Amino acid sequence: MAEINNNEIFPTWNLSEVEGIKTKSNYLRGTLKKSLDDMATGALAEDDTQLIKFHGSYQQTDRDMEAERKRKKLEPLYSFMIRTRIPGGVASAGQWAILDELATTHANNTLKLTTRQAFQLHGVIKRKLKETMQQINESLLDSIAACGDVNRNVMCTTNEALSPLVPAAYQLAKDISAHLLPKTSAYHEIWLDKKLLVSGKEDEEPIYGKTYLPRKFKIAIAIPPYNDTDIFSNDLGLIAIGDKDKLEGFNVAIGGGLGMSFSEPGTYPRLGDVIGYVPYDKAIAVIEEVVKLQRDYGNRENRRKARLKYTMDSIGPEKFKALLEKRLGYTLDKTRKFKFKSNGDFFGWKKAKSGKWFLGLYIEHGRVKDEPEYRLKTGLRKIADLNKCDFRLTGNQGLVLGAIKEEDKKEIAALLKEYNIWPKENISGARQHAIACVALNTCAMAFAEAERYLPSLMEKIELILAQCNLTHDDLLIRMTGCPNGCGRPFLGEIGLVGRSLGKYNMYLGAGFAGDRLNTLYKQTLGEQEILEELKVLLPRYAQERNDGERFGDFVVRAGIVKPEKEINFIVPFQ
Repeated sequence: MAEINNNEIFPTWNLSEVEGIKTKSNYLRGTLKKSLDDMATGALAEDDTQLIKFHGSYQQTDRDMEAERKRKKLEPLYSFMIRTRIPGGVASAGQWAILDELATTHANNTLKLTTRQAFQLHGVIKRKLKETMQQINESLLDSIAACGDVNRNVMCTTNEALSPLVPAAYQLAKDISAHLLPKTSAYHEIWLDKKLLVSGKEDEEPIYGKTYLPRKFKIAIAIPPYNDTDIFSNDLGLIAIGDKDKLEGFNVAIGGGLGMSFSEPGTYPRLGDVIGYVPYDKAIAVIEEVVKLQRDYGNRENRRKARLKYTMDSIGPEKFKALLEKRLGYTLDKTRKFKFKSNGDFFGWKKAKSGKWFLGLYIEHGRVKDEPEYRLKTGLRKIADLNKCDFRLTGNQGLVLGAIKEEDKKEIAALLKEYNIWPKENISGARQHAIACVALNTCAMAFAEAERYLPSLMEKIELILAQCNLTHDDLLIRMTGCPNGCGRPFLGEIGLVGRSLGKYNMYLGAGFAGDRLNTLYKQTLGEQEILEELKVLLPRYAQERNDGERFGDFVVRAGIVKPEKEINFIVPFQ
């Protein structure tokens, strides 16, 4: 065990502005009620824009309309994004129907399926915000802690046809989410008009404390050989280890995170370190202590360096592990052997041991909407109205229709065909696995387009793939409007990260299983420059690759880029 010197690892912070807002917020209340009642503006008071994140919402503006609104001397066109908390991403047919209805009546007529297996509603105006929150709650979902400096939505592989370990892993995802849920009653008071506290009694946060965490915290569970939750990009990842059909425990990886800033030196993406193994019944206790360590030692001065990965590196992974074991009162077991083969989704029909069917669907960039020849939103609502399956969101913006009985499969398949949802013809392997963040027009952080642009760029990339006979080869392409990492661009075999409008940095060489970061290859490329690079790289890959070699592995082996950090094992295998 590494020697611990508390004088070295207890810093004195000059607290950031957000820390001050949290401190005086009275456990996340602030002046949110007053802000919501103020109809003279479509916005909230400035401090409340930070606090509402903990309640699962972001204030946004329509950046496409900025110039026109300024010209007319109008305030920005404000609206709100609402994100659900839905551990493991499993929703009932009834919950899907309610969210679909809210998207139509209260939002922008689309549903967004996120890379954290959550729903997002976009374009909710302030006067409809509270009503929308209440209707989400009536569906037995909520948005508590879907954003903010707390544990976010807990991810988990949930396609039961892929592994018999899924039910036990999914149950743990729900248990973790419940255990780390903020205990403040502010959400219920503000949004649901409930008075839960006895007069004179104050809220308590036994895990988070009065000022919560220094920054967001992300947890995911993956079941080898599928790394569809990109386990190593999370602050804490649990790698399921089972014996036949029994889930016995988890290898624990900590310190992952993909966000960085072009303007902040010393910010970087990082993969989590595997620190050991924990039995199933001890997993929550280990998780709680990791969260508390981040609470106590995380950077509360500079939010760009406040994630667990920076805490780990400032203390040192060995010392951090030693601190964890000291708090637990025991040493973690040695890491168990595991192997991931991919971090993408499984598409198509597959039958589980239970006899029920599961269908993995491709949803381009997670946007559920209707188009003239592809009435995705209407078709999925028709299926939800049957109440003969559930809806399971994936970590790659995809969807699984789950738990379908044999006798119901034909009826569901007929609706999928009627609305041109499945089967989908002529989708390349690259398009199926592509991820894009929302970016413009609503994300305040975006420098460039992503979701609205990548489909058209993919059409041009597919022409190159076809010329190289690579149309049906899986390839991980990920595009984001900025380097904050929401679309996990630094784990793309080809990562495109926005620098300015129409310009992107190109990164190459991530591992296909999510176990190696990519490397910066070229900077500030426009569309034509991106395509010219791919016209060289993709033919080389097609001609020079070894049998079964993935594109990310090829560009590293060929010396096109130097390999970036791979996962690190702090303790050896047994």
